[in-house]
Amino acid sequence: MPTKITNRRVLEPSWGKRENRAGRPLHGFTLVELLVVITIIGILIALLLPAVQAAREAARRTQCANNLKQMALAVLNYEAANSVLPPGGVNQGPCCNTKSGINWAIAILPYMEQQALFDLFNSQVFLEDPANKELREAAVAVYVCPSDIDTRRTDLPESGPGMTLQFRRGSYRASTGLGHGGSDSWVAPHNTGTAYTLPANSRGPMYNVGYVQYGQVSVAEIRDGMSNTLLIGEQYTSTNPRRRSFWAYGWAAYNKSEVTPESRILINDYERCQTIGGTQHGCLRMWGSGHPGTMQFALCDGSVRGISMSVDVNLLGHLATIAGGEVVTLP
Repeated sequence: MPTKITNRRVLEPSWGKRENRAGRPLHGFTLVELLVVITIIGILIALLLPAVQAAREAARRTQCANNLKQMALAVLNYEAANSVLPPGGVNQGPCCNTKSGINWAIAILPYMEQQALFDLFNSQVFLEDPANKELREAAVAVYVCPSDIDTRRTDLPESGPGMTLQFRRGSYRASTGLGHGGSDSWVAPHNTGTAYTLPANSRGPMYNVGYVQYGQVSVAEIRDGMSNTLLIGEQYTSTNPRRRSFWAYGWAAYNKSEVTPESRILINDYERCQTIGGTQHGCLRMWGSGHPGTMQFALCDGSVRGISMSVDVNLLGHLATIAGGEVVTLP
């Protein structure tokens, strides 16, 4: 239909437009239209948020794996320079208040471009002495997993000669081997004055030395295979932060763990682990991580692998030994 012209004004079709009382068109939104747009935007955000969170967690997991890689390579560089792996820790007496010396996390600092921090360590006195306060409280980015919680602070460990001292929190522990009641990563059973006789086929790559019958581990002793032996893994607990990892505290299990064949050691919750029940020290040597459904380990060959939280702990125990004689590979 041709456009109708009246008084020299073009009368356009009126559909799709609103007019006010003066006859002028209105171009705004109605309240209903605005609510519909807001609802659509909200739905889109709700759909995108899980993807954003997943991407962030993937980035944190990648950074965590990179930390483990750096530590593993530093251990191997230490071995190249000294012909043995660093000790898990050094203690000169039996349980339970014997002060400690150097440990693996301190020993590898020069091999991670942290020579200045290593120089703060006074090896002429115990780690717990005042001269080593600055080292104990120092922040080392490589020793912290981004998925861990409240890592930008120091805290008091719950036991040992350092329980009244501040230590910087960490996220990783060295592997001491297969657990037999919780004594592998220590130097003697609790409440005794005799050395713990650690079975040769239960040793891991980095346990405490100085009061046991073994010294530091050489590569030649890792007969189960470098690519099938756990070196360093993640440790995480959502409860009781005084039982978490402290990177510089080499006493007992605060920067090393063993694999006790109990599934509770992987549940990421110290208090819940305790309520389940099991061997006396299983929860003290627990592992786990803040990553959903998986934790990560560096192996003795320097590689890093993710392992499901539902892994068979007996298999994990076989992977913890350096010369257990088991024929196993990572799942």
